[in-house]
Amino acid sequence: MALEKEIINLNQISKHYERKIALSSLSFTVKKGELIALIGPSGAGKTTLLNILASILVPDRGTVNIDGRPLSELADQKKRAKKIGIIRQQFDLVGELPVIHNVLAGRLGDWGVVKSLLSLLIPQEKEYAVNALERVGLAEKLYERTSTLSGGEQQRVALARLLVQNPEIILADEPVASLDPARAEDILELLVEIALEEKQTLIASLHSVEYAKKYFDRLIALKNGEVFFDLPAASVSDDHIASLYKLKERS
Repeated sequence: MALEKEIINLNQISKHYERKIALSSLSFTVKKGELIALIGPSGAGKTTLLNILASILVPDRGTVNIDGRPLSELADQKKRAKKIGIIRQQFDLVGELPVIHNVLAGRLGDWGVVKSLLSLLIPQEKEYAVNALERVGLAEKLYERTSTLSGGEQQRVALARLLVQNPEIILADEPVASLDPARAEDILELLVEIALEEKQTLIASLHSVEYAKKYFDRLIALKNGEVFFDLPAASVSDDHIASLYKLKERS
């Protein structure tokens, strides 16, 4: 399948925290439908980059365009929810609520305040949650308290919420870091499968280079806030990885 138009353009993005440079003059473009893994050492700037793309952080310098328009034009939460969804390793779920409420949170961008509040009492548009939970294999957990689920199940609930939200771009910040290897692969397979089926663009930060090469088409490596390499997954060699994670020699 030929890749479609450019959906993300980052131009000379920089972000500083006090004296620390988190990102330095970062530039790259993303085509609609790409599956991209962000890799690199801890502190390389992966989470900062995802938070900028999610509009949680504002860069100190540079521009971010989504579909050819400045990200700042997506200030309206409803518009942004249609374009961008985010999933994290902490799952961002309300543990005391039943699963159905956490899944239907993906509809908040489409609902008004009254409908959102009413849904806490009587779940609205329940069929969205049912269909999404069936797709992630948790249909029987609809009314269970979310905190009673395992880590892998909770991440599936977060995926179901994304399905209900149905954004054009999925940002995944270390989505499997807290899971054991078997469940991590399970979640990554599902995440990639959903992105492909829904023709979504997926950008995920990962600690595991093995997972990045196995499930993603393109690897963007960050080091010290800069792009260290940007290559098709099949072209990334052991030497590339060794250089990326090489520590500075002590003097």
